[in-house]
Amino acid sequence: MNHAARTQAASDEHLIHEAEKIAVALGRMFPGLCEVVLHDLRDPQHAIRTIENNLSGRQVGDSATELGLARIADPDYPSVLQNYPNQFPDGRPAKSTSIGIKNTRGEYIAALCLNLDVSVLSPVTLALANLVATDSEHPDHPLESLRDRNARELRQTVEALAAERAGTPRSLSRADKKALVRQLHSDGYFHSRDAAQTIADLLGVSRATVYNYTK
Repeated sequence: MNHAARTQAASDEHLIHEAEKIAVALGRMFPGLCEVVLHDLRDPQHAIRTIENNLSGRQVGDSATELGLARIADPDYPSVLQNYPNQFPDGRPAKSTSIGIKNTRGEYIAALCLNLDVSVLSPVTLALANLVATDSEHPDHPLESLRDRNARELRQTVEALAAERAGTPRSLSRADKKALVRQLHSDGYFHSRDAAQTIADLLGVSRATVYNYTK
């Protein structure tokens, strides 16, 4: 082996060694969920260099998959195949991503593959969907607001409703004030402590009048 070949081999080995760190780190981030395999495509008969979270039953030193062989045969083969359906030997469904790694000469020398066990996640997904599901009987009109209806928000709302009627809260007619109070009552503002008195002050009427407007 001449000097150039030795230099290239050393460069390739360094690249694969760095990819091996990524494979181990990814596997340890998703224990029991995602199998991470690093294939050394320089030796397709013994391609598996690292395997974390072994879900497929393969071993270090096992041969390359069809994707690995395809990349060896064709440097123009897609470098990334994302989220394609797959299956473990025991029939469990998987979602896979395969990332080809090229050297400085543009040759595929390795592939990093992630195989996510979706059979574990499917029941969790269903449980979460049931957990966050809401009754669709009132889709457009929430029964309550979880926000604090504080005085500042109430004042802003009253002023905005008055502006819609082309006036200030105190300048509104009796009919407009009554309509405004009924809208505030319908929107749940009266559940806040001292809301009636705040509305009365803004409209320039008594607290008793505000309550009468809600009827």
